Amino acid sequence: MRVLFFGCPGFGHVVPQLPLARAMRERGDQVAFVAAASLSSLLEAEEIALLPAGPEVPELVVELKRSTGVDILAAPPSAEIEAEIFAGARIDLGYQDSLAAARDFKPDLIVVDAMDYVGRIVASALDVPHAVIALGPAVRPESVAATDARSVVSHEARGLTPHKARWYLDTCPPALQFDDFRAPVPRLALRPEAYTGGGAAVPAPGESRVRPRVLVNFGTIFVIPEVITPIVRALLARDLDIRVTLGPVRNAEEFDVDSDRVEFVGFTPLAQLLSDVDAVVTVGGAGTILGALAHGLPMVLTPLAADQPLHAGRAAAAGAGIAFPVGEFKPDQVAEAVASVLETPDYKEAAQRVAAEIKAMASPAEVAAELAAAID
Repeated sequence: MRVLFFGCPGFGHVVPQLPLARAMRERGDQVAFVAAASLSSLLEAEEIALLPAGPEVPELVVELKRSTGVDILAAPPSAEIEAEIFAGARIDLGYQDSLAAARDFKPDLIVVDAMDYVGRIVASALDVPHAVIALGPAVRPESVAATDARSVVSHEARGLTPHKARWYLDTCPPALQFDDFRAPVPRLALRPEAYTGGGAAVPAPGESRVRPRVLVNFGTIFVIPEVITPIVRALLARDLDIRVTLGPVRNAEEFDVDSDRVEFVGFTPLAQLLSDVDAVVTVGGAGTILGALAHGLPMVLTPLAADQPLHAGRAAAAGAGIAFPVGEFKPDQVAEAVASVLETPDYKEAAQRVAAEIKAMASPAEVAAELAAAID
């Protein structure tokens, strides 16, 4: 098969697709991604071709500010603004280049992340079957309705009719899913994995430690020193070892922290970051949450924007952590919550139950084989 993956700009939209892309490549399928050029280093590590097309996050921020007056990084957007981002602006700015790349590739199957509507309209234009891969818990019905409606407008403007997805590849373990969720098309469970970096083996835990170690991971976009530094200082007062991720653009000198108990790390595969920690503080990106839970680790969730409140809320509802309302957390409160998840066994036990659910889900290789059989 020739399989073309599409992802919104940002590591968090592409990384969850990599295990399936890897499994398809190992089967002998031809695999490539259509995504923003900034994702080249990520895909080079996987030895997967990138067909660069579509806007970067800053371009989308500027376009949405111009067209709607809304700063999409400042707070969670409304369903209508989400629709304009994913099924309006992204299509307007990236459709032509994406369609040209796809025509050259000649895919037998297109795979899109749950919020990628560029790949969907390209699938319609080329009359190619497509699958939607979830980024954790299902997008809420009101957001789906608004974005689907905006997608219809984008299709009609180009003389196209939307094609229904053939499969919903569900990376969400049952404990995190909404009770009212019903997959819109045939569902295949797909086991999520913490990013390993080119499929490398996960390192074994290191030597025994005197203090618990906490990972502070705010993803790749929301690494804000003014937010993270006070949290790290509050954690230091709790006698913890702390690992702070810098993302792709920050450096340690931007954080006013001086302690041999704090380790700053650049972009590193999540599986390595999780291999020797006891708890995770995160803004609530789906990839970090699912990766931490696959390792059975409890979390403290400090959402700032985008879909982070949704994912954080589901992890807390499963009992695997403590979530704050979006933007409403103080450093001492975060440190107190970390102490609670480390000292109260219920949180780790809940995280381990979710880990068992994840382990029982179909592997990427099994899903790849099932998709290939259906296409053949």
